[in-house]
Parts: sequence; structure tokens; C-alpha cells
Amino acid sequence: MENTVLGRTGVNVSRLCMGTMSFGREADEAGAKDLYAACRDAGINFFDCANVYSDGRAEEILGGLMAHERDALVITTKVGSPSPGNEGGLNRRHIALSVENSLRRLGTDRVDVLFVHRFDEAVDIAETLHGLDLLVKSGKVLYLGVSNWAAWQIATALGISAREGLVRFDAIQPMYNLVKRQAEVEILPLALAENMAVTPYSPVGGGLLSGKYRKGQPDGRISTDNMYAKRYGPDWMRDVAGEFAEFAEENGWHPVSLAVAWVASHPAITAPLIGARNVEQLKPSLNALDVPMTAELRAKVSALSPTPAPATDRLEETL
Repeated sequence: MENTVLGRTGVNVSRLCMGTMSFGREADEAGAKDLYAACRDAGINFFDCANVYSDGRAEEILGGLMAHERDALVITTKVGSPSPGNEGGLNRRHIALSVENSLRRLGTDRVDVLFVHRFDEAVDIAETLHGLDLLVKSGKVLYLGVSNWAAWQIATALGISAREGLVRFDAIQPMYNLVKRQAEVEILPLALAENMAVTPYSPVGGGLLSGKYRKGQPDGRISTDNMYAKRYGPDWMRDVAGEFAEFAEENGWHPVSLAVAWVASHPAITAPLIGARNVEQLKPSLNALDVPMTAELRAKVSALSPTPAPATDRLEETL
């Protein structure tokens, strides 16, 4: 497994990061143990979790699996899904409580990277940053990241942190795959400009790019899960998925391997998040770095889906 540096932190991480959203859900404790072992055997030292995955059970399972080798791993979790009252959001009270609970479930004294999960319109960004700063200075969190924020929100946070002498965000976790390329417009350029790590999720588009969503083949969770149905429902995405699967197979690659490799090949990307219900499903993702993703191959794959307009929307300047 290749390693790389997590942005400007100097921390070495594997070029693939294992997402644990399936732990305690599609993968029970035994299944999660097998997935964890397969990742470690492949050289992965980077595991992504969240306080809300399986209502905290994913953190508990991951904590048990990593207990014997905690210092060999880079572990992330998340905070801040807005909700009524004092049970969520990004005020410093909830941030502190949430991290204490995550540390308990993970069985560790610190989180390597804490990601803010979503933007909270009810809380001033400075309030959130001050709460996060306290956690880093206490040693309970080492580095900060942000997921599902717009580029202007991230840039605003970086400015406030610089102005007020607060610990800044060092990582971004956006959605990014062949049919969801909005991150290319402003988020990935921002990451390059600020030397921020990028660990994108959903590189296979919720399974859309796995090769199973083609005419005459049964659908998976995109047809049964309302969130994924909305996210990947447009017909043009199905068309792209079909063309992509044919291209991958004609060239001798598993569609999942090629989908992850394409995401990993963007110069801003540190480590794509991979995930699976079982080891057999995980194998093509683990093989992604074996795909010889040249500039020519990336261009051919990119041409299968629409390139998003630049931030200025001056399409003529991209020709």
C-alpha cells in the first residue's frame, strides 16, 4: 500500500482510507473484524468513522478492533449533525459532549482527525471554531477537518482561524465521484491552494459505478434507499454508469477499482474513502491503486460524464 502525507500535518497515511459506516449495520461485529483485518493486511492504517454511524455502534466496534495497535493507526470521527434543542449542532457545548462520548466508545484518549460533519446555520462559525480549538489544545483532538461544507464556508473558517489565532481545518471530506464532480469547481482548488488533505467519500457513487446498475440487472440500494435514490436518481447518471462499466470491463478492470482509481488520481486527493459490507465486496476497492491511472486514462474516464462549469460559469474559457 502506498502512503502519503495528510495535507500539511506531516502525518503519514495510506492512500486508501477505510470508511466504517457499514460497521454495526450491514457488517456485524464478526463481519467488521474481517473487513478490518483485510484492510490491515493490505497496508491500510487510516480508518474513518462518525459518531452517528449505527448510532455509535461503529465507533464501539472500531475501538475494540484497534485496541491492540492504536498508535499504528490514524483514526477519524465526526461531530455536529444539527438537531433541535441541545442534542446536536456545532455549538461548543455539543462539540465537547460529542467528543467525550466518541472517545469513550472508541476506547482511546484522542481522535487523530475530527471532522465537522455538516454546516450548522444556527451557530456562528466562530463559535464552532472556538469549541474545536479548545479540544485540540486539550489534546483530545489532534487535527481538524470539515465535511459537506461549501468552499466559501471553509474559506471563511480559515480566515477566522487566522485572524483569531485558532487551530485551523487541515482536511476536507467532500462527496466526489464520476457523476458527482461539483468538488472540482471550488473545493478541490481550495484544498490545493491551502495544502489541505482531501479524503472524499462515495467514490463509487453509492454503488452506481460498480457495474450492477445496467439494463437487465437487478438494482441495489439506490432503488431501495431514499437518500441514495435522490442522490443518484437522474437518468443521465445511469447512462454514465453503464458506459463506465463497459469501458472498465473492456480494458480489463473491475468498475469499482477504476472508479476509486479515478478519484484517487486527482492531484488534490489524499486518500479516497472505501467501504463494503463484506470482504468480497471490498477486494476491488483494495485493488484500485493497481490501476495504471495515466493522464490519458483519466481524461478518457472523465469524458464519460459532464465536466462541471467553472466557478465563474464562463464555459468558453474551458474550451
